Amino acid sequence: MAPGTVAFGSVPTELGDVLAAVTEDGLAATAFTDSPAVRAAIAARLGLAQAPDAAPAAGVLAQLREYFAGRRREFELAVDWRLTSRTARRVLGALYETVGYGEVVTYGELARRSGTGVPPRGIGAIMGGNPIPIVVPCHRVVAGDGLGGFSGGTGVESKRQLLTLEGYLSPGLW
Repeated sequence: MAPGTVAFGSVPTELGDVLAAVTEDGLAATAFTDSPAVRAAIAARLGLAQAPDAAPAAGVLAQLREYFAGRRREFELAVDWRLTSRTARRVLGALYETVGYGEVVTYGELARRSGTGVPPRGIGAIMGGNPIPIVVPCHRVVAGDGLGGFSGGTGVESKRQLLTLEGYLSPGLW
């Protein structure tokens, strides 16, 4: 991959075309829609030019396909955290490393696990700003009294679908 570029590719899913943005350092962003405008916005946030082809994203796209087909429980890829602050990186890193497929954690518990001192509402804001949803599984963070919110795709409905895919929720619950 050429330095200073970001490669894009997408995977069709029930949630829409899930877009992946891959830099030379790893997966930097995902989105629940794929369009030239979304790609341009991500490239601008990264401060990188768009790569001429999707080849550098092929491995990430293959893993996303496997995940949505129910054949992958853990992503094995490099993550480029450049779109996150130091605190968000600690919180999202704790999520990525400690909450596995089919598991959930409350905002308060993630606050404790991260050791950042961020209160549960702040954890919610960090989840809402997660640039790498699905792979950094913010859908696995729930409120103490229910699912809580979700800013990706169709909102909480997308969260329900992801948690159902992972077997945490029964299909009959939604």
